[in-house]
Amino acid sequence: MTGPLFVFVHGWGFGPRVWDAVRAALPDAESVAVDLGFYGPPSFPMIAAGRPVVAVGHSFGGLWLLHERPFAWDGLVLVNGFPRFAEGDGFAPATPRRLLDRMVARFDAAPQAVTGDFLHRCGVEAPRPEGLDAARLGAALRALRDWDARAALVGPALALAGAQDPIVPPAMTEQALAGIDVGWHPEGGHLLPLTAPDWCAERIAAFAAGLAA
Repeated sequence: MTGPLFVFVHGWGFGPRVWDAVRAALPDAESVAVDLGFYGPPSFPMIAAGRPVVAVGHSFGGLWLLHERPFAWDGLVLVNGFPRFAEGDGFAPATPRRLLDRMVARFDAAPQAVTGDFLHRCGVEAPRPEGLDAARLGAALRALRDWDARAALVGPALALAGAQDPIVPPAMTEQALAGIDVGWHPEGGHLLPLTAPDWCAERIAAFAAGLAA
């Protein structure tokens, strides 16, 4: 049987290279990475029909997959992920909408500063990003505030979460992904693809093997 194709999607403020170490830890698997175009032209690999597909989204990347449904998949893995980010409509605990409103308003005037501040909160110790596409990042930030894809979270799914995640705290994960199998990294924050790539790859591969079985 043909092995699955893994399709990786990065989160807000990041690019496809966030997945490099995870993909390298899956040496026998074929994988592609979507580029949402936050730092250059977007890139959406062709997904050939007729083979199993496992979609893997980090943070906003998981929400994007659920909301946009750009291709069909046999299984979904959410890494530091969620089907909705903003609190409201019975969805709590989550990120207060007023905080996202302020972030959106500030982004229009200072996109580099807002993006840099967010990356710092995630745990990235690096200079503020240069060369970002403010239009695409701004649209995605508004989507992060507005989208609700809870109804789309159906079918086989796995979540990988950090017990120390400052962006998606455990209480938010537990209520947002009730009924979904969650693998917890006890020391993990919001950057599991970067800080625990082997741990992520092992669990993604096991999930895919379970689908095949």
